[in-house]
Amino acid sequence: MLLLACILFPVLAGCALPRLFPQKKARRAAFGAGMVLSDGLCLACALWGKSVTLARPTDTMVIAFSLDSLGKVFLLAGAVLYTAACFYALGYMDHEEREETFFSFYLVSFGALAAVGMASNLITLYLCFEALTLTSMPLVLHERSREAVAAGVKYLFYSVAGALAGLLSVFFVYYYSGGEGQFVLGGFMKSEMLAGHEGIFLAAVLAGILGFGTKAGLYPMHGWLPSAHPIAPAPASAVLSGIIAKAGVIAVIRLVYYAVGPEMIRGTYVETTWRCLAILTILMGSTMAFYEKNLKKRLAYSTVSQISYIMLGLSFLSPAGLAGGLLHLMGHAVSKGALFLAAGSCIFSLGIRAVPDMSGIGKKLPATMAGFTLASLSLVGIPPMSGFLSKWQLAGAAIGSGRTPWDILSPVVLLISALLTAGYLLTVVTEAFFPGNAGAGEENAAAKGQERPIMAIPIAFLCLCSLLVGLFGQRILSYFGFM
Repeated sequence: MLLLACILFPVLAGCALPRLFPQKKARRAAFGAGMVLSDGLCLACALWGKSVTLARPTDTMVIAFSLDSLGKVFLLAGAVLYTAACFYALGYMDHEEREETFFSFYLVSFGALAAVGMASNLITLYLCFEALTLTSMPLVLHERSREAVAAGVKYLFYSVAGALAGLLSVFFVYYYSGGEGQFVLGGFMKSEMLAGHEGIFLAAVLAGILGFGTKAGLYPMHGWLPSAHPIAPAPASAVLSGIIAKAGVIAVIRLVYYAVGPEMIRGTYVETTWRCLAILTILMGSTMAFYEKNLKKRLAYSTVSQISYIMLGLSFLSPAGLAGGLLHLMGHAVSKGALFLAAGSCIFSLGIRAVPDMSGIGKKLPATMAGFTLASLSLVGIPPMSGFLSKWQLAGAAIGSGRTPWDILSPVVLLISALLTAGYLLTVVTEAFFPGNAGAGEENAAAKGQERPIMAIPIAFLCLCSLLVGLFGQRILSYFGFM
């Protein structure tokens, strides 16, 4: 029952707390306590959680939950980022309306996120995946402006359409496996199950990778990210980019590594197509971010590129590629979360959204921009931050694979993307701390609000987590049995 409590408690807390605590100060304290208690339940599940079957609609369809090593890694990353962004939001949401609605859906979406990590078979995963989309969409359209509603609808359309493509692959896996299909590392499909039907099955698997990859921003279904992130409140952007988008990555891992099995698609056009799309997405996202002037939209395009690092590692269909992808999942979650929270502080304190206006803001927001700098170094891949370790692992997995020219090209693509990442992130840092001639941003810095500790501390915490992943990431994955 611990697993159900971990899922249901944040959902019920999100629904009940606004009614139980009508006073703003008490309500904020209750939301913070609710997030901490949700973290405690996650930890209890990781230590003592037992599998649970919720329903059995048919003989082969089971709604069930269990928490294996992959689920624990995903839940750990989600809990860290959600907690930091929650306490940051206690300060940030001062200038937003309907904060009780925001926090309600924030907690509810965390329950859905936990359910995605705990799903023990494909049908349960699909249902929880859709629930996460529906509960996180209100975070995008929180402002309820025309642009916010349009971005929310776009997010919903892309995610649901992608999930339906994923459902197609679920149908085929269930049909040819002939069972309820509990996840097992290495997959449970056998070649004799598909005799004479390999072609249509591979097409269905590719549809699943592309469909679930939509939430992860895989080209050509990446368009929702640069629309949704700039319009959402900063703490919502942080969790959307840092962990909710990675629900698509988890779904792809479950489909390929825990259901179908890497051996079933190794050497096929599915592998080649997946690899090519991941490389194309990395280069496209980095290039678009390099030329984008709006800071949050620049970070959104960066997310498109960075999550495809994970997809690239997974496409190697090897334990080393999986380990590299999971390292980048953890490191990117905390690093990109810190960047979006820092961007939100620039908006909150100085009203600055565009990169050209950020000249000199390091004088007014030193802690915030120091956090932005450390997180940027991580995404560029500078040691000892997490990005260096994950990219090292991914490059090693590519070279170790070495079966096709695409495998040899992959490290080159990672280096090119790292240069572009330095171009679109470190230029912000140099403008903030070494502005040269005074610009609009420096004038704004002299005129507007001060840095708030309640918003700066979560950024520092996430940067510390990025450093810890860079130093101990391999030990963490070894503990969970991935290295």
